[in-house]
Amino acid sequence: MPSALLDDFTAAEIDTGDAVIFARSGGRGPAVLLLHGFPENHLMWHRIAPILAQHFTVVLADLPGYGRSKASSSAQNTSRYSKRAFARDMIAVMEHLGFARFSIAGHDRGGRVAYRLALDHPERVERLAVLDIVPTETAWARADARFATAFWPWSLLAQDEPLPERILTATADAIVQGALEGWGSAGAAFPPEIRAAYVEALRDPAQAHAICQEYRAAATVDREHDREALASGRRITAPLLVLWSAHGPLHTWYAADGGPLEIWRTWAANVCGHAVQAGHFFPEELPQPTAEELAQFFGREVESL
Repeated sequence: MPSALLDDFTAAEIDTGDAVIFARSGGRGPAVLLLHGFPENHLMWHRIAPILAQHFTVVLADLPGYGRSKASSSAQNTSRYSKRAFARDMIAVMEHLGFARFSIAGHDRGGRVAYRLALDHPERVERLAVLDIVPTETAWARADARFATAFWPWSLLAQDEPLPERILTATADAIVQGALEGWGSAGAAFPPEIRAAYVEALRDPAQAHAICQEYRAAATVDREHDREALASGRRITAPLLVLWSAHGPLHTWYAADGGPLEIWRTWAANVCGHAVQAGHFFPEELPQPTAEELAQFFGREVESL
């Protein structure tokens, strides 16, 4: 963990009953939970969290298998790594910190946990923001050759063990570099100490296995949960902000569906959003504008740091 980052945020390891979640919290005001994606951890928010903490209690959590969070049981059970299970972990974290209701912003894999939490537990979610994703079932249902090559972790990491686990641990540097620099983002947005923290986590065999299990869940049980929600007519009731990269696949691939906003309107009653002029990791590329947009959506104005 880079020692100089997020020093003003209190660190804790929270036992949820089926996982031990590492989280940091700071600030004051209404609670906002920030969830990261692959191949990152809570450090992806290190520039945004201090800005939001001017007016919110900001909680940064590592998903199980990422960073310093670990699933404590059912290591071979793919369902344990479903977004539904991760959502329950995040509720336990927020309850431990004293928040029964909160807002969420999730990027990449974290966005999938966030929207599942909003679907399964609408009473918990004040407002929801998803960053650079479409729903998991939509992504798989529209998958083609472009998807297989551009979104390579989806198919690679969902393969049976131990192949993807061995690839992650043996080539952690290349995996992180390929993701951070290959998905339309500026390499300068990721300081060396941040990259090193991401690489270190991937080299841990237990964490690599958990990450692969999460991708296996996305290809199986997560899709089942999405299809069940669609079939039942269940929708996200919280106001939903959708932001996506104008330089990435989401901006063009789903034109026949009306783009990301129209896709999400199938899933939610109150949707707004737009493309961001940056790559997939736009929270790191454009931290101030991203923080300002999230703060405004969550109900406050913030100042630059």
